[in-house]
Amino acid sequence: MSAWMWAITLVILTAVLIGDLLIIGRRPHEPSIRESTLWVAFYVLLALAFGGGLWLFEGSTPAVEFYTGWLTEYSLSVDNLFVFIIIMGRFAVPRQFQQKVLLIGIVLALVMRGAFIAAGAALISQFSWVFYLFGAFLIYTAINFLRQGEPDEDEFQENIVIRWSRRALPLSRDFAGGHLLVREGGRRLFTPMLVVMIAIGTTDLIFALDSIPAIFGITQEPYLVFTANVFALMGLRQLFFLIGGLLDRLIYLTIGLAVVLGFIGVKLMLEALADNNLPFVNGGRPVEWAPHVPIWLSLCVIIGTLLAATAASVFKSSRDRRRELTAAKG
Repeated sequence: MSAWMWAITLVILTAVLIGDLLIIGRRPHEPSIRESTLWVAFYVLLALAFGGGLWLFEGSTPAVEFYTGWLTEYSLSVDNLFVFIIIMGRFAVPRQFQQKVLLIGIVLALVMRGAFIAAGAALISQFSWVFYLFGAFLIYTAINFLRQGEPDEDEFQENIVIRWSRRALPLSRDFAGGHLLVREGGRRLFTPMLVVMIAIGTTDLIFALDSIPAIFGITQEPYLVFTANVFALMGLRQLFFLIGGLLDRLIYLTIGLAVVLGFIGVKLMLEALADNNLPFVNGGRPVEWAPHVPIWLSLCVIIGTLLAATAASVFKSSRDRRRELTAAKG
């Protein structure tokens, strides 16, 4: 993509992000269902319009790659909300401050993913065999998704950075209006908000390790990789409040995401074989039988898998609620 497209995109996205920051900074609050719905719809329509602009100015292939990458990253972001909910509950973050935590977490995620995208693009341009590593990592991640299932609050383990911050930092007992620093008894103390930010930030880092190889399995164009990630993260804050209470009903979402990641991992491995230059694989020659999976097929598989996982989750949740009501009446 040209430099002017990068410049215009960065200016517009930065303006939207700053506007979001100003709204929260002016009035921290728990958004209503109506407010959350309008914001989520706005960001989804913005992503669809962006893809339409790509189709108009750059052609169908970049647009379909963007839509496929955005849908994959958005689905992974929805799954990430499970962990955000656990973190918010574990640290007892007041509802009116959760918007601030989520927005700062999204900013941190954008910075981290930007760094991973730059590193991934540099690796791919120099070493085609990196697709073997990305593919193997995604298949490994898919298997872990199937084995572990949905994250549970009782199973959530604080990482070493969170444990260190609890021990080493002078902390106050309450959130003090959502500030990071507060003065008590002549001493400056950090509030628990800082520990929550650390928890969200380190979790974002782990999420980036999953999401970046997945998007590179769909497109190797850094501009599309970056914009798909940005649009997937925008609106995630409002989505948290919109469907936070419904996430526990999406019981098969992790299975669906495991299938998606496994498919992209296999796709990457096949493409690595088709473009192979490793001397110990097929004598350093491309493997003729390994196909290039077309982007339209990837889009169909991803949409079909996510729809099936959602439909199965809704069906099972509805059936379980009917059984509970029947048991209660009986």
